[in-house]
Amino acid sequence: MKVMATRPGSSSRGRQLRDALHSAQQRLEASGVASPRGDAELLAAHLLGVGRSELWRHLESPVPAGFDDLVAGRSDRIPLQHLTGWAYFRTVALAVGPGVFSPRPETEVVVGRALELLGDSDPVEPTVIDLCAGSGAIAAALSVEAPAAQVHAVERDPGAGPWLVRNADVHGFTAHLADIDGCLPELDAAADLVVANPPYIPEGSVPRDPEVARFDPAVALYSGADGLEHTRLVERAAARLLRPGGWVVVEHGDQQGQSVPAIFADQDVWTDVADHVDLAGRDRYVTARRAVN
Repeated sequence: MKVMATRPGSSSRGRQLRDALHSAQQRLEASGVASPRGDAELLAAHLLGVGRSELWRHLESPVPAGFDDLVAGRSDRIPLQHLTGWAYFRTVALAVGPGVFSPRPETEVVVGRALELLGDSDPVEPTVIDLCAGSGAIAAALSVEAPAAQVHAVERDPGAGPWLVRNADVHGFTAHLADIDGCLPELDAAADLVVANPPYIPEGSVPRDPEVARFDPAVALYSGADGLEHTRLVERAAARLLRPGGWVVVEHGDQQGQSVPAIFADQDVWTDVADHVDLAGRDRYVTARRAVN
């Protein structure tokens, strides 16, 4: 969406930001946006070049140019991240836009568990691989929060590739544009941790949110008739890449708390298979350990 400067004589002239935020909140709420006030404030803060926590200092100021256009775009359910060009994930800011999956807050607990497992591992400089990396959200967060780790991110979608490379340059991980199957053969049996947020929506399903259905790339959403095709690929790749005793952490849909752990439990190479919930108490990710013997 092209952001146009507000023209003289437009509806925003003479208004204070406080009033504009209230009107924007009402418009976004009527459009079904889940967090209308928060999104309105984030759009205003983006245009002003300040953090949302600093927005109160500008409430009596004129409405920034372009605010009405951004609100109109958000009302049309264009993702907030596409309008600002940024997604915030744990401790990092990621460049995102059309062609790449926008990271979700639910995935932050996956990274939290991965960090715990790294904290319990022996290597001083552990090797970490993020499969189905998309924008590189997981890889970026792990690289920043576990600076001693050598983090690699693998993504096959050419639409996501430029975003992954851009974020790798900023956050210090290594990007690889490749298929999961056969990727990084030089790291076979050498990785300490594999993490993945693969596509897991069954083909034919329709995502509830317009932002997902209209703007997230299909290659990042759908995974075969049962939604598990990519998870099986991740399991096989992790079995190949991990050293004995290494861990894998894989996100899944909230209806897959039994089917995804079964993929790992059915293979003799895994021990300590367990499923875990997110902060809302919904089944969210599986962990498994590469068998030592």
